[in-house]
Amino acid sequence: MNEPLKLGIPKGSLQEATIRLFERAGWKIRVSGRSYFPEIDDPEIYCSLCRAQEMSRYVESGTLDAGITGRDWIEENESDVVFVTELVYSKVSTRPARWVLAVAKDSGIEDESQLAGKRVATELVNFTRRYFESKGIPVEVHFSWGATEAKVVNGLADAIVEVTETGSTIRAHGLKIIKELMTSTPQLIANKDAWADPAKRRKIEQLALLLKGALRAEGLVALKMNVPKAKLEEVVGLLPSLQAPTVAPLYESDWFSVETVVNSGQVRELIPALMEHGAEGIIEYSLNKVI
Repeated sequence: MNEPLKLGIPKGSLQEATIRLFERAGWKIRVSGRSYFPEIDDPEIYCSLCRAQEMSRYVESGTLDAGITGRDWIEENESDVVFVTELVYSKVSTRPARWVLAVAKDSGIEDESQLAGKRVATELVNFTRRYFESKGIPVEVHFSWGATEAKVVNGLADAIVEVTETGSTIRAHGLKIIKELMTSTPQLIANKDAWADPAKRRKIEQLALLLKGALRAEGLVALKMNVPKAKLEEVVGLLPSLQAPTVAPLYESDWFSVETVVNSGQVRELIPALMEHGAEGIIEYSLNKVI
């Protein structure tokens, strides 16, 4: 590669989770003070910190070759980029972000069509405007700098389009959800010219492969144990696995080594059962990647 891959790291709520994910995938990223250019232990990558809201614009323009941002901000910016892979950060949340349309509980509004001529506050202005235009519903869409739920309470808007996971914050502000407009998950995206460059594409695909492998390993552990030949079928029958468990004979013995990968939540029930059926020397260890 003649020049490093210019990679955007999302600044804000996903920053630390992204840096931890890269470490599990095999790259160490270090952010120094207020610098917007983190160090990474790979001479083929040059990192920049960038707000998720702006990431897709910089990737589309070629300022960045690739970056991580939410699908919501790609839709908001109408960015023409390559969707490389979805990255669901289960350590941050097990639910995708939902952009919903909400109104006051006592407003009497039950359907979006009742918002004709009314004010809608949101951070997702372009997407919201396009949505209502597609429905033929004339509304005033106003940008919200934050505390969007309070806009209806304060009489500054008749409805909001806001991001939520469970809806609890929206309900706590005396609002009700009348429509879910979009779900969003983090995406690894690429600039089209960078994707067409063979060397940069290989690097981006390497990132996608190992980042997905690190995400897949979350919530999984490996179990290794010794099992006598007479109990082998019983023990193997207890084991859930991504594939069939690995079974190997021990040297000059009628015992076998058995190794498998399971969900971490199963271990507390599984280990006692394995011991009851003859397994010994059980070892549990965490995984960085599952490819």
